[in-house]
Amino acid sequence: MSLPTTLHPQVLEQAGAFGGNALLLSGPARVGKLGVALAIAAAQNCSGPRGPGGEACGACPSCRALSARSHPDVLHVEPRATTATGKAARRKLIPIGAILEARDKAHEFEVHVFEFLEVRPTHRRRVVIVNGAEYLGAESANALLKLVEEPPHGALFLFLAEDVRAVLPTIVSRSARLGVTPASDRALEHALTRAGHTPEPELIEFAAGRAGVLDDLEKIRTALQDARDLGAALPDGLLPALEAAEALEKRFDPAWHPETLRFTWRHHPAHQRARADSALDALQGALEAYASPSLAFQVFALALRDAFELT
Repeated sequence: MSLPTTLHPQVLEQAGAFGGNALLLSGPARVGKLGVALAIAAAQNCSGPRGPGGEACGACPSCRALSARSHPDVLHVEPRATTATGKAARRKLIPIGAILEARDKAHEFEVHVFEFLEVRPTHRRRVVIVNGAEYLGAESANALLKLVEEPPHGALFLFLAEDVRAVLPTIVSRSARLGVTPASDRALEHALTRAGHTPEPELIEFAAGRAGVLDDLEKIRTALQDARDLGAALPDGLLPALEAAEALEKRFDPAWHPETLRFTWRHHPAHQRARADSALDALQGALEAYASPSLAFQVFALALRDAFELT
């Protein structure tokens, strides 16, 4: 579910008036930058009647293709979550292989930016969404520069970043900048209601105005419940805590569980939260180092019991 047209109308209006080749959308993690980028891509290629703010119709062939995540003129580029061997990547990076096919020695990418832009658009305009522009290495960014300055067939680049200061200056200097800020709780509630969802208070509090958090409600609800289950098991003794940790291991999603875990212990005293945060950091470090997941989660459960003074 994407809510940019209702939560970020001013950003979309500014983007609609932009006539250049590159936009840099910045804002906190999961604030809705990707949703805004997709709405911009939709508006650039829409062939149907526009909304009052210039937003895409949502019903034409281009809009339907984008909703189905099969748009021939929109390319997503983001840091690799796994290595070529299938293991979790230790360091986020958008490598040169994502830009040039000749440099993709491990064949990690099905489509490469340079080759993608050589083809004329099927609809109106080719759009490259770089989700995580701060993870562009110098080599990758340099390879993009000529394309950004003289985009084939008038292509549009949308760079997304949490912190503009972490993006290479060569990209920043060639892009117009737009900030995407959190929406109000009331705006989130109204958007969820219009989309046919119940605006649960816990969900609204967890989202904290970030529209992107609501793009996958079921995963968030599951992660919140898993975090609550672990928290409830910790005071019941060592065995229930270890069993809950084992259950969490089987369902652990690094994209959501760390944040939901921290959310569930937000009301603990500051010194306990700090120790729990350290335990979570240690768990994530162990998983990134390819340690035994079973052992890592057992140690995590023990560390949480210690952090919350339950031992």
